This record gives sequence, C-alpha cells and structure tokens, in this order.
Amino acid sequence: MNKPIVIGIAGGTGSGKTTLVNRLKSVLDDQVVTICHDYYYKANADMPIEERKLQNYDHPNAFETELMTEHLKHLKEGQTIHCPIYDFVAYTRKKECLEIKPKRVIIVEGILIFENKELVDELDIKVFVDTDADVRIIRRIIRDVKERGRSLDSVIAQYLTTVKHMHDEFVEPSKRKADVIIPEGGHNQVAVNMLVEQIRTLLR
Repeated sequence: MNKPIVIGIAGGTGSGKTTLVNRLKSVLDDQVVTICHDYYYKANADMPIEERKLQNYDHPNAFETELMTEHLKHLKEGQTIHCPIYDFVAYTRKKECLEIKPKRVIIVEGILIFENKELVDELDIKVFVDTDADVRIIRRIIRDVKERGRSLDSVIAQYLTTVKHMHDEFVEPSKRKADVIIPEGGHNQVAVNMLVEQIRTLLR
C-alpha cells in the first residue's frame, strides 16, 4: 500500500469536527478510516463511577494519547489496529475493542490532538475547525443530553467548571499549529471542497 495521507481535525467541543469528518467520508468513500481521540479516554476502572464523573475530561491527561499515536503509526505501516471503545454513560472503556484496518486516508479527530507534539508530527494536513463559543455550547448540550444520557444541569456545570477553561488553556492555543482553519467545519462548503481537492491531488 502507498503511504497513506493523515489528516488531523481539531477544534473545540461542538465545533463541527464530526460533521466535517462525515462530509469527507461521504466524498472519499471507502478510502477513509477514522480514529477519534475520544476512543482513548483513560478507563479509570479502579474508581467508583461517582468519582469518574468528576474527572476533568477536557485536560490532556484524561487521554492515553501515547497509545493513540502508537496505533496511528501501525496504521501508517499498513497494520490493522484494535483500539479501545469508550462508554460515555459508564465513564469507562468497554471490554470489547474496535478493529480498524488501514486505508489510503487516515483521519485523526479530537479537541486536543494538536496539543501533543509526537502526535502532531504524524499528521500530514492539520485542520482546525473554528466555531463561535455560543454555538459550540448549544451543540454540546444537545449531544450530551440526547446521546450520552447526561442531565442539562450536569452539562452546564461541566462546561463552566472545566470545559471552557480547558478550551482557553489548551484548545484555542493549539490553533496556531493548524495548516488550515475552517470556520463552521463541515457546514463550510467552500472550505470542504478545497480540502477534498487537496486530498485528491495528494492521492494521485
């Protein structure tokens, strides 16, 4: 297999990263595989669930980024990986793993992927999705309440206690490492088209 193209897509919570990933996948079809930083939240299985709920999940230390980087290197070498699956309701990893096979385009997605230098060094194209904070918090509330079974009060409390501060300290500064900044992510059709054409050029 030819050397794959690795695209890093970062940005704040609710910025539209997943929408952008899905737009790219819909156009590039079966040439794309995705690994998400969220898969690599630490299990913290030794903690009771009430204590796990109180952890700061928007700090770099919440992730096992070294394992993610190792898995990315394996994919780039043409090897299949078995990455963890995180259960956002139980606040820990599931027992089963997700098998991911290597493909021509590897998309790495997450809020803090540009914060880790070793991981950044593995990326060929670095994209930062830039979206207003009020839009991001609304999207996060909808996602966490509907998809992750959280209460509205808990989502707002978490945002004010950790999410906003971690965004200002780690996520926003990491934007400087991006090659491309896309306002509104997958909703920005012009930017999506330009990114797709760049990927197709590299594939050729």
